[in-house]
Amino acid sequence: MDPEEQELLNDYRYRNYSSVIEKALRNFESSSEWADLISSLGKLNKALQSNLRYSLLPRRLVISKRLAQCLHPALPSGVHLKALETYEIIFKIVGTKWLAKDLFLYSCGLFPLLAHAAMSVRPVLLGLYEKYFLPLQKLLLPSLQAFVVGLLPGLEEGSEIYDRVTVCLSPWGSGPASHKHSDICGEARGGD
Repeated sequence: MDPEEQELLNDYRYRNYSSVIEKALRNFESSSEWADLISSLGKLNKALQSNLRYSLLPRRLVISKRLAQCLHPALPSGVHLKALETYEIIFKIVGTKWLAKDLFLYSCGLFPLLAHAAMSVRPVLLGLYEKYFLPLQKLLLPSLQAFVVGLLPGLEEGSEIYDRVTVCLSPWGSGPASHKHSDICGEARGGD
């Protein structure tokens, strides 16, 4: 357990926040239809936003599992969009530091999504990548291979998201900033 997390467990407000989130997560256990999932996600969103003081979320593992379940290919795009809304709330709350540390938790649900996402879901997913993942730069390295594989379905010629996906795959562009891109790619290959 992270020392910061250990310290927060002594804070009664954080424990209350944790209780609110646990209660919201219990709603998923009784969800039997996709409409129930949307309702459960709405309650989780409200719980997450109930205390914006803490950038370290309690019950992160369970939250990430529930979100990944809500991105299952058999579920309709409405559930996917509501889950992406929840991811956005989480990423705003946790910031770069905790997103980078917990990237493996959130990426297991997000990275496979593009392959089966509806047309309405794809731009929202790419928006999350552009706004929260690409700014991580070197902190994205541990997940870079999975990130790239997750983006490959968007490289279909003539796809409405083709241009955005190519930007995600070369986020540092050309010019002086491209040296950063080269450095990161070199590190990913184990060279330089």
